[in-house]
Amino acid sequence: METSFEQRKQELLEECQVPPAVFERVMPRLETFMEPFLHVWGRSEPREHGLIYLQGLLSDLERKNVESIAYRAGLDRMGLQRFIGWAEWDDAPLRMELARQVGQQLGEPDGVLVFDPSAHPKSGTESVGVARQWCGRLGKVENCQVGVYLGYVSRREHALVDMRLYLPKEWTRDKARCRKAHVPKDRQRHRTRHQLCLEMLAEKGHLLPHSWIAGDDEMGRPAAFRRSLDDLGERYLLAVPSNTLIRDLEIEPPPYGGAGRFPKRPWQRVDRWLASQPDAAWTEVDVRDGAKGPLVVQVLKRRVAARSQKHQEGPGETLVVIRYRDREKQHVVKVDYYLSNASPEVPLAEFARVAKAEHRIEECLQRGKSEVGLSDYEVRSWRGWYHHQTLSLLASWFLVNETARGKKIHSGDHPSTSPSRHRPHPSRGQSVLHTRPHPPRSRKTTPTQRTRALVPLEAS
Repeated sequence: METSFEQRKQELLEECQVPPAVFERVMPRLETFMEPFLHVWGRSEPREHGLIYLQGLLSDLERKNVESIAYRAGLDRMGLQRFIGWAEWDDAPLRMELARQVGQQLGEPDGVLVFDPSAHPKSGTESVGVARQWCGRLGKVENCQVGVYLGYVSRREHALVDMRLYLPKEWTRDKARCRKAHVPKDRQRHRTRHQLCLEMLAEKGHLLPHSWIAGDDEMGRPAAFRRSLDDLGERYLLAVPSNTLIRDLEIEPPPYGGAGRFPKRPWQRVDRWLASQPDAAWTEVDVRDGAKGPLVVQVLKRRVAARSQKHQEGPGETLVVIRYRDREKQHVVKVDYYLSNASPEVPLAEFARVAKAEHRIEECLQRGKSEVGLSDYEVRSWRGWYHHQTLSLLASWFLVNETARGKKIHSGDHPSTSPSRHRPHPSRGQSVLHTRPHPPRSRKTTPTQRTRALVPLEAS
């Protein structure tokens, strides 16, 4: 048995050998990929710096900051640091081109725009926007910067498209501190994270075909944000906390006593309301989740009115609750609550699809932080933060394109369970980031017309 294992192990290792020609073609493809973006820099020197920085973000460097990337490329650190930290090139056109490409290549009419704040732990107090805030990466309140990200999700793939740096009030109230960090004057006014989301939606929404807006419970908590999306004609499915107060509009109100105001339905916390629901209220939906195995999802929906921050009853919304059960052990592993302005006639399977799309942004952020150095920057200025973040988004989008290309080339391969890895360059002794493609899945374009509650939750 041991001999057979060693023999099979050697066979697998031999299969992992990648010919040098594979990697020799990566850099020309990266240069071709960058051509639509190069006009931003104009001169040859910043173009070279941009390409070198992108190569560094895609490399196997442990810390993908200016110093490490310059050292890897054999460059003087100051030139690359000037390019990222304070050179006056506009990063906004790069993200507009990115959004245009994502919309063209991944766009589908029922695509989902997802908003999600994400923290980057940082020490010190000088870096722009750094403050003691909730840091999900550390699971506690800590010194960090918070970026608000826009992602796009379709059945084809998912990708980060845009971002904004959130400035806490302690920063916007201190104009001298803002000037020291080179925050532009028109950005020194305090904007909530939700206002930043609406700003990105106004700029990029028309480039990204979609029929849904999704986000986590921080996005869904304020009734004003949900109302703003509704006023814009956007259909949303936003997570809300378990202590959200609701009125069940599908039950009869208390009987009228004959005098005074008509009584209203009582306010209830959504989790306590859920505890009173019978098992028959749930509908099971099969969920395909290739990373962790199949799960059985139970979904229910109800017409409700949520309580606003001003203790008023909001407009009618559809409450969607999704309960995740382990298929083997059958115990509940998670319960998510959502509010939507969608019609109650929307199928439960469609709500489940959009809810799963909301989680895809977390995968995008994890990919960005682990593979293209989204959090590895060591810059203090506003301009430096946006320069690094923008180039990280481009590097991540390049990986998405390479993955799609790999699917076409290796559609018959059996991929490893590990989706990505660093492989040494056989001829140079260097390493580049290699993403092994997953096998393609069948694609369906009309999920709301399915005859059974089967929701494809992996990208096709």
